[in-house]
Amino acid sequence: MMPASSPFTDQSGASGQNDRSGDIDPSRQPVIIAALRTPVCRANGALKKLRAADLLAPVLSALMEQTGAEPADVDDVMMGNAVGGGGNVARFAALQAGLPVSVPGITVDRQCGSGLDAIALASRLVAAGGDPLYLAGGVESVSTAPARAHRTDDGGLDFYSRAAFVPRTFGDPDMGVAAENVARHFAISRDRQDDFALRSHQRAVASAAAGSFLAETVPLDVDGRPVTADEGPKPNLRPALMKRFPAAFVPQGSVTAANSCFDADAAAAVVVTSLRRARLMGVKDGLLVLDSGTSGVDPQLLGIGAAFAAEQLLARHGMDPEQLDLVEFNEAFASQTLACLDHLGIDAERANLDGGALALGHAYGASGAVLVTRLLAQARRDYELRQREVTGIAMISIAGGMGTAALVKYRRF
Repeated sequence: MMPASSPFTDQSGASGQNDRSGDIDPSRQPVIIAALRTPVCRANGALKKLRAADLLAPVLSALMEQTGAEPADVDDVMMGNAVGGGGNVARFAALQAGLPVSVPGITVDRQCGSGLDAIALASRLVAAGGDPLYLAGGVESVSTAPARAHRTDDGGLDFYSRAAFVPRTFGDPDMGVAAENVARHFAISRDRQDDFALRSHQRAVASAAAGSFLAETVPLDVDGRPVTADEGPKPNLRPALMKRFPAAFVPQGSVTAANSCFDADAAAAVVVTSLRRARLMGVKDGLLVLDSGTSGVDPQLLGIGAAFAAEQLLARHGMDPEQLDLVEFNEAFASQTLACLDHLGIDAERANLDGGALALGHAYGASGAVLVTRLLAQARRDYELRQREVTGIAMISIAGGMGTAALVKYRRF
């Protein structure tokens, strides 16, 4: 983890072309200059026929077109993926998108955090110097994920639905059971979970109606039919309906299908380069990546990992959560989202202004990159209102008891 005084951290607060004396070298300041995503659709829904590379390649192509970057100038393609079939989907999608064979690819697996960690990795490589340009993000096609099996002693196949995240001696709860553990440990009531989930749907529905997602979304073609919008937000969801859902994972529990996310198919990616190179490209704005970090927690309470990652990140920068203008948290479950926000002292009303994964869905390896895409779109809108720099954080909890967070600042160049 880099300290706040490292070249990874912008300290200037200046928005002009000239950096003040004592500021960091702009050739080592990572900046996200473009961010796009596909529609997020339910597993076995509108995107069920598209494999991971089919989801990701159009996003990469759109990013290249939007930025005007030369394909041969891309230094690497770094993509997160959790349940794909291996084979380095980053390299596959890069070639499918028309990038030249000289551009390599690497696939990152930190399960749900993979997309955000891929962006963090690219940012740290920019901070190392050299003015590189990376495509980074994540992709998940839950619909087409291969069946997985262990080889038994007699040579047979023992199929399993998910990989083990930690050794058995640590306990390895399923996601829903862990969400219930978090709800009980941190006293997150059923009413709070239902209210938060309902608000997520209401915000996502309102934002979609206002066209807030249009500029960040790359339409996909499925059998000649365009898929242009997120599939999950429910306009007719009401409090009375929320209360009718039974406990989904633990008898007499508070975690239900209504206050949990659904599995989804999606891809999201960004262009990461140095501030100096962005200026030379004529880019007008972007997200400065100030820092990032990952923390480990008790696997029995895996949903709380993002809070500890964010807490350490903010402490390194001497920041209070109240100084954050935007908060994007992956809403895998309402219980863990609320527990993390409570731990950080962040009012839940301030998080996920356009809704989150409870409404949009959780596309595993893509979800962390979706958060960053959302931050850039929101920061641009916020800047138009306030005419000042906007600071935001992306947070995601991860299977096995981990969490990743990234701190960013929007700036006009």
